[in-house]
Amino acid sequence: MELKTIGLTKEFGRKTAVNDLNITLTNGVYGLLGANGAGKTTLMRLLCNIQTPTSGKIVLNDKSITELGEEYRSLLGYLPQHFGYYPDFTALDFLLYVAALKGLDEENAKKKSKELLEAVGLSEESRHKIKTFSGGMKQRLGIAQAMLNDPQILIFDEPTAGLDPKERVRFRNLISAFAKDRIVILSTHIVSDVEFIAEEIIMMQSGQIVSFGKPQEMTAQINGHVWECTVPTVKAEEYAVTFNTSNLRNTGNGVSILRIIADHLPMENAIQVQPNLEDLYLFYFKGDLKK
Repeated sequence: MELKTIGLTKEFGRKTAVNDLNITLTNGVYGLLGANGAGKTTLMRLLCNIQTPTSGKIVLNDKSITELGEEYRSLLGYLPQHFGYYPDFTALDFLLYVAALKGLDEENAKKKSKELLEAVGLSEESRHKIKTFSGGMKQRLGIAQAMLNDPQILIFDEPTAGLDPKERVRFRNLISAFAKDRIVILSTHIVSDVEFIAEEIIMMQSGQIVSFGKPQEMTAQINGHVWECTVPTVKAEEYAVTFNTSNLRNTGNGVSILRIIADHLPMENAIQVQPNLEDLYLFYFKGDLKK
């Protein structure tokens, strides 16, 4: 399966949210990273055919998704950042309702709903009303509804928001198991979520792709730019503001370790270390994060 954008552009008045985007996606897990306003959500809504491009197009296996229409939508699973639900529905009733909207027959809908409630750890709460759920439980239910129709293209916008570390691990494992022979796009601010499961990373800035590739290849771009420095704890916060700092760790005894992204030796006692994806994120987006 091949999903491709050709000159994809989306404008809102004078703002260009997605700018002449050309990208090809095949089966696998893609992590979509970028600061707020980078155009990630707009891109996902375009890929889901929820919004219409200002110019350019999206094609699936060389056929326009606009022309494919309902056939294309039947292949999609989508979890928006804030998904809608009926608070007085039970978890099971909600999934059965969504399954009906997606055209599943009654027998298959019940089977798939129960399987997914088990997969996301909600089987014991299946008869409880959604209004009694915590934020993390609602998010897990949202993940389940996105997967009901066994989609070939699965798009998640901030899927781990509100999940505790254990729930995030469960989600990552679920996606890893589900991703075979599918296109999975995962947008998040939690870099570790994509670092573990994404085969390819897409970094967006100002509506454009600024970097695209395998995590290890991308982090290699900033070899020689990541340093660790030992500093007095009383000065640590001052240094953290001065430098592009990805981590500050207090080791006790009045000493802290700063992890700094810089082109040149930031301090005399600094040593070069192996970059990770979070370092790369800050390398590209530090300016955006200050806005």
